[in-house]
Amino acid sequence: MIGVVIPTLNEANTLPALLEDLRQLGVRVPLDLVVVDGGSSDGTRTTAAAAGAHVVAAPRGRARQLNAGAHAAHGEWLLFLHADCRVTPACQAALAAALGHDDAPEAAVFRFAVDLPPGWKQLLEWGQALRQAAFGLPYGDQGLLVRRRVFERVGGYPEIPIMEDVAIIRHLARLVEIKTLPAALSTSGRRYRTGGVLRTALRHTMLLLLYGAGVSPERLAAWRDPHAQSL
Repeated sequence: MIGVVIPTLNEANTLPALLEDLRQLGVRVPLDLVVVDGGSSDGTRTTAAAAGAHVVAAPRGRARQLNAGAHAAHGEWLLFLHADCRVTPACQAALAAALGHDDAPEAAVFRFAVDLPPGWKQLLEWGQALRQAAFGLPYGDQGLLVRRRVFERVGGYPEIPIMEDVAIIRHLARLVEIKTLPAALSTSGRRYRTGGVLRTALRHTMLLLLYGAGVSPERLAAWRDPHAQSL
């Protein structure tokens, strides 16, 4: 069984599509769906419960919500997903195939894909593929599949306000090989559309470079958006 953990904050519009994808995946692999809500006011919890997910309330903050979901979920495996991604049929097949063998990976991510017009889409996807090849750092948007015992061994997600996905990847990479599944997990381009594609990409790159240089996650979060209210 896979415990699927989805942190949410006001995702009533995006969540149904992902939950339908997971309903189809559940035909191939037993799933325990856990939606961890950080205080939504738009009906996210009702939407998740109506789709059969186990809804857990947690203090707002992606890392805290992910850890709370991991604690509540059942299964030998944990799959962490953003609420605005889509688990395509190709992803479903790749996941089922990966777990259907004795040499299943201890940890894995999907390839990165973003829902943007051609041009920007190819540029961002190429840039992320280059970053991952050079530095071994996938985006949180690529999902994270990890065996529970390995997740627990690294202590879960560091409960920091930003860069929790980078931090856990670094911890995991010291213990196991993080494989890339042969399918792309499609993530929404809404952040790029809202903030401007180039501006948002450059901001993400700058945050990563500053984090790598030792700037604290607290300072980075305040610089990114001192009034942030969403995951």
